[in-house]
Amino acid sequence: MTKTQTVLRTALIAGASLLALAGAAHAQAGQGGAAVQTPEQQQARIEALEAQLEALSSQIADLKAATAASLKDVRTAQAATTVSVANGKPTIASGDGAFSANIHAVMQLDATWYNQDSGLPASTVGRDLNSGTNFRRARLGVDGKAFKNFEYGVLLDFGGSGVDGPGALQEIYLQYNYAPFKVRVGAFAPNLGLEDAASTNGSLFPERASGAEAARGLAGADRRIALQGQAVGERWIVSGAVTGAKTGDGATFDEQLGYVGRVAFIPFKGHDWLTHVGVNTSRIVQPAQIAAAGAYPITVEDRPELRTDGTRLVSSGAIDSSGARHYGFELAAQKKNFLIQGEYFDIALDRRNKPANLTDPKFSGWYVEGGWVLTGEQRKYNPANFAFDAPPVANPFDPKTGQWGAWELAARYSVLDLNHHEYATVAADRVRGGLQEIATVGLNWFPNSVTKFSLDYLDVDIDRRDAAGVQIGQSYKAVNLRSQYAF
Repeated sequence: MTKTQTVLRTALIAGASLLALAGAAHAQAGQGGAAVQTPEQQQARIEALEAQLEALSSQIADLKAATAASLKDVRTAQAATTVSVANGKPTIASGDGAFSANIHAVMQLDATWYNQDSGLPASTVGRDLNSGTNFRRARLGVDGKAFKNFEYGVLLDFGGSGVDGPGALQEIYLQYNYAPFKVRVGAFAPNLGLEDAASTNGSLFPERASGAEAARGLAGADRRIALQGQAVGERWIVSGAVTGAKTGDGATFDEQLGYVGRVAFIPFKGHDWLTHVGVNTSRIVQPAQIAAAGAYPITVEDRPELRTDGTRLVSSGAIDSSGARHYGFELAAQKKNFLIQGEYFDIALDRRNKPANLTDPKFSGWYVEGGWVLTGEQRKYNPANFAFDAPPVANPFDPKTGQWGAWELAARYSVLDLNHHEYATVAADRVRGGLQEIATVGLNWFPNSVTKFSLDYLDVDIDRRDAAGVQIGQSYKAVNLRSQYAF
């Protein structure tokens, strides 16, 4: 029993006793003087009542003092700042939870070997890809909470594609939360699909499928300056954003203006399984004007799902456009430690000042990928963005106790088709961006919650022709080892 409870109980007992004494005196008086008290007895009773009143007053004073002390302790605890390191992530937070700051760091080091045919023609795109290493991501940042309902994030990235970057602003945003709504403004990657929304720290493969990357590159992608609103329920998410340029883009006469949107939901769900369905879209309503005379180019392209060499083997080239759009469709199913997911993307550009004999280019991409966690853990389904993250590690790596972390097998097949009327009789109508097909198998090892190693084998086939119809594509194999530390 606490001190406060003890004092309160004593006060109640004293009060009850006082009432009992008063009741007894009243009863005796009402009996017609059957028990008449002498003046001495009456004086003694009055003195007893006064003593009880004094004791009760003392107990009430103690109760007030104890209550004030307890409130002071509570307020002191609420105002105290706490410092913690959970899963390797340092966090500073106020005692009441209204303010916090989480420090983040990511290292992703790729080592890649490209196995290409020797003696490829000089016209071959990427005829000698760079076998070597690359810090794909080298990030440092902080995020947290302010005044309970506000969130913020700042992230710098020193990694790159093919070469290490000098350091760039990857993300900076402010978000207001009022359940179930979230409003975010700043530079970030808008929510634009199943593969797009997943964390790159816990993804099945080193890079997103090329179809997803090409679609998100229109009006979404990393470093995009945007205003986004989301509503998130237990089994659904609706997201939309107005987007502009990306941080680090060159100067233009007018920046790009676009819109992105996504709707996803979980139609069926059990205690260890679920299904996911979604649609996503983007629209460029005003391409960036890069010349005073009015050039508005849009390019659809991607690297072949690795970044150690930054060469893009398929590309639509710059197409003078008045706008562009994409439609995407998402589907996934998870049962315990098995996961399969896929997306299809339909991309179209609107030519600017289009002659009567030209058509608007249309492209497509899709992928199917799956994972099997050999050690039995289930990949986490993130309810904040409706995408899959890395599995929790049930037995962190410790050879002394025979624990080896989480192990996962993964496979993917992806297609990106950037050809449009490639054999049309009107040369200007042709877009020979190339057809890229990639089959990938991989092994992921999660020793603990902050480290990951992945070994991937890629079989890449590029079918692409130049303006004269000469084959400039190739087929090759690649092996990539990624070492990752992220908190």
